[in-house]
Amino acid sequence: MAQSHKIQDLEEMGEALVEFIKGTQLEKFRRVKDDCQGLLVHHTETKKVVTKILQDLAQTEESTGQKLLDMKEKKTQMEEELESLKGELRQLTAKSKMTDSELQFLQTELESLRNAEHELQTLQNEVNEDTTEVIPSAVYMAQLYYLITKIKWEYDTPANILKGVHYGAALATPINIDTSSRSPSDVSNQLWGFVSTEW
Repeated sequence: MAQSHKIQDLEEMGEALVEFIKGTQLEKFRRVKDDCQGLLVHHTETKKVVTKILQDLAQTEESTGQKLLDMKEKKTQMEEELESLKGELRQLTAKSKMTDSELQFLQTELESLRNAEHELQTLQNEVNEDTTEVIPSAVYMAQLYYLITKIKWEYDTPANILKGVHYGAALATPINIDTSSRSPSDVSNQLWGFVSTEW
């Protein structure tokens, strides 16, 4: 009986608790429950937003990392191109210096040729003057000597050789005298021997 009394007390106590809970405290529990649900919803939304932010951040980091790698590769490529251009510039500078020195040499040669041409022109003018005055008289003298001596000389012989042909009345006689082995008077006497005394 004592136990049934205890059970009855417990039941009364439970009913009193239920009545107490149903009273003023039920509204507080509902508010706490609503607040908890609101916090849960807010937490879920916040988690979604944070997850989205983290995903965007990861994509941004990946994109930025790829851009950085691309920029490093492009920088390396541009550095290689720059080195190549520097090499070409060095070659062109060396070639330009060589071309400048060649140009200077050619200008010097051209100036030298102009001077030589001027000297040749001066000599040509002198020769023209000489040929105008001297050659006609030399030709006249050669023709006169031929008419007197009847000797036609060859002029393309060494300086010490007198070579030609004497055209006498009856026959042509070749002349070949080495003046280095004979005295001038002997040479003169031999040549005068060809000249006819008959006019």
